[in-house]
Amino acid sequence: MNRPRRACCEKPRLPPMLNDAEASSILLSTREVFRGRVTRLTIDTVRLPNGHTADLEVLHHPGGAATVALDHDGRVCLLHQLRHAVGGRIWELPAGRLEPGEPPLDTARRELIEEAGVHAAQLQSLGVSVSSLGVLTERIYLYLATDLTPVAAAPEAAEVFAVHWIPLVEAVRRCFEGEINDSKTVVGLLRAQHHLETGRLGA
Repeated sequence: MNRPRRACCEKPRLPPMLNDAEASSILLSTREVFRGRVTRLTIDTVRLPNGHTADLEVLHHPGGAATVALDHDGRVCLLHQLRHAVGGRIWELPAGRLEPGEPPLDTARRELIEEAGVHAAQLQSLGVSVSSLGVLTERIYLYLATDLTPVAAAPEAAEVFAVHWIPLVEAVRRCFEGEINDSKTVVGLLRAQHHLETGRLGA
């Protein structure tokens, strides 16, 4: 069977974009099956835009804030932190969970003091990172912190990490080479570098 040839410069046709109503699912019912100290798990029955009905496991999380703290020498703060869930230590930005009613900006300031031992006079938004959009509701608000002043750190007893100050260009290289693979940290570092190069910030 002969098929018509596509011209070399012709772009493939993409499916039409859905409007907001067509792209949204409709929640039919929800049932909580677990409630813990931080998260809760529900089974949500939803109707999808294509008409299919599905039971989805949704892990609800209050969200968090993470900060790229940049000092006058162009270094950023990274924590080499023990994470039991991934079976070892991982490189991360200073970050923490949103407390009830706490604005993300206040969370970022608090965690910088507790974990990095610095206070930031300037905090600028680098947008939001979504952790695991297939199952988890967690959104992490990202910030770029500058004009840093050393203060006494106050890490929690359950936190085991070492604080490192690394040139931003080196941290970004580690992202591309796979040494840093925590998603919020990769997104935060790359957006910070983009802002410093272009002057553009996240929403």
